[in-house]
Formats: sequence, structure tokens, C-alpha cells
Amino acid sequence: MRNRYFAVFTAVLAAALYGISIPVSKLLLVEISPTFMAALLYLGAGFGMLLVNIVRTLRNTVRLEAKISRQELPYIAGTIALDIAAPILLMVGLKTTAATSASLLNNFEIVTTSLIALLVFKEAVGRRMWVAIILISFSTIILSVQDFSNLNFSIGSIFIILAAVCWGFENNFTRMLSIKDPLQIVVVKGLGSGTGALIIAILFKELSNSLISIVYALLLGFVAYGLSIYFYISAQRELGAARTCAYYAAAPFIGVILSWVILQEMVSGSFLMALTIMLVGSYLAITETHCHIHAHLGAIHEHRHNHSDNHHDHVHQHELGIEHNHAHAHERLTHDHEHLPDLHHKHTH
Repeated sequence: MRNRYFAVFTAVLAAALYGISIPVSKLLLVEISPTFMAALLYLGAGFGMLLVNIVRTLRNTVRLEAKISRQELPYIAGTIALDIAAPILLMVGLKTTAATSASLLNNFEIVTTSLIALLVFKEAVGRRMWVAIILISFSTIILSVQDFSNLNFSIGSIFIILAAVCWGFENNFTRMLSIKDPLQIVVVKGLGSGTGALIIAILFKELSNSLISIVYALLLGFVAYGLSIYFYISAQRELGAARTCAYYAAAPFIGVILSWVILQEMVSGSFLMALTIMLVGSYLAITETHCHIHAHLGAIHEHRHNHSDNHHDHVHQHELGIEHNHAHAHERLTHDHEHLPDLHHKHTH
């Protein structure tokens, strides 16, 4: 339970850091094109976390995390491609959409992440989570429709929802990587996605000569993308893709608060209705529990772990509760306890 509470804390912290991005990006898009903005955000994340990694190496700290191996390369390639497309779609949508609505529309990521986790990666999603998904979906529809009498959809909101779909797939790919070093993952994702978006910006001649705006965008990328993704991946290894994304629902609310303060945007009645429905859906997602008899198949893998979680009973010199990293084997085990779809609970239902 202590690990779960810490994972929840890191997921909410990731949400808080990402919540900064939309209102601040809205301001920077005055000087920077959407594609170039997306490139700067990920390059800021990649270079910023690379600097953190260099500092960690120079301090000669013991490496507790497992490095990315050749086995994870397909998922790395997938996350980079999706991370190129998603922020570009988001920035295009943000150009014509209020930052408050865009912040809440981003919560559609919870729906897509959960559906993909269930249908493609066979992650367990219970009734309570399904109700939460339906409520969050309905709230995004309220925000997306400009005129219910004619059902005219906002073009900007459609781009934001498409970005959420891309991030839904990306979240599930990242879950498959969460067993490895989160810092290394962020560096690879940031530099790879940022470089890809930068090439697109150069080809379409969408670069900006506003040096101060570029610096701000890089700093925003380090905080709102680099640090946020790092904490998000750390939470995913304990909570799974769908549930981590549910806790991440705090991000839009933080973005909305900042939009009120920074941009002084007006709040409509439909916005307040959507906010209320989304709060209820987010609460149901956060409070969902899962418990049943389940079997662990035998496996050999490498990741950060300790021997106090009832899943690592191999014998060596490390004491109970002391975290370390090495390749280790799991024997087949059947037991009953409350659990989440973390890296040791990928069983089918």
C-alpha cells in the first residue's frame, strides 16, 4: 500500500506539472508556430532530463534502474512517432480553443488510454472504471459541441481530441517501458520526438526568431513535459496505464485554474457542467479497487525492486526493503490480494 500511495502522489505531481503547459503554451503560441512549439517542448524535456542524467552520473550514485534493452526498441519507436503527432495536434487545436476548455478536453486521454489498455493490452477495467470513462467521455462532448441544436463541432476541439487519442496509444506503449529507467526513457522520447517535430517545422518553414519565447518554451518543456513524464512513468509501473491516467485527470483542473488567473478567460455554463461531470468521473476512477485470486507465470526480467512486496522471494545478500537492480527469476505463484495492473499483474480476466 505504501508503494501505491507513493505512485498516486507521483501521478498527481506529474499532472500538476503538466497542468502548467496549456495556459503557458497559449501565450507562447502568439510568437511560435504549433509545430515549432511542439518541437521545443520535447527538446526542452529531452535536454533538461539529459542534464539531470549527467549530474546523476557525475555524482557516482548507484544505478538502481534497468537500462533500455533491444527488446523495448519497438515501443520506443512507437512512442516517439506518437509524441511527434500528439503535441502538434494539441498546439493546432489550442490556437482556436479556449485554454480552459482545452485543459478539460485533454482528459479524453483517460478514455482512449483505458479503452486501448483493455482491448489491445488486456488490462483489467472494472465496472466502476467504465462508469468513470462514460462520464468523462460525456463531459468532453459537452465541451466539444458549440451548438447542440445543430451539433456543430469546434474544429479546435477535434484536434485536441485527436491528440488525446495519440497520447492514449502512447501511454500504453510507455507502460510496456515502465519497468526500465524512467529518466533514460524521457531523454530518448524527448530528443527523438523533439527532433522529429523540429524537422517538420523546418520543412514547412515554421521556425520563430523570438529568442526569449524559444527559451521560455524549452524551460516549459523541461518542467511540464520532462519532469511530468518522468513522474508519470514512475507511477505507471505500480498503477498500470488506465489508472495512472485517471489520477492524471488532475492536470486539466490545474490548467483551468491557471487559465483563469493568467488568461482571465470567461467560464460558460456548459463548461461548469462539464467540469462537475468530469470531477465525478475522476473520483470514481481514483477510488476503484481490484481484488481476486490470480496466478503469476514464471518469468525472468530486470528492474528496480526490493524483497518486501511478496513478489520477489529470490535469495541473495540484499536485505528486506533495500532497493536494488539485477536480472532475477519469478517462480509460478497463485494468491489473493488487492492489486493493480502493474508490471507483475498483467494477467487476463
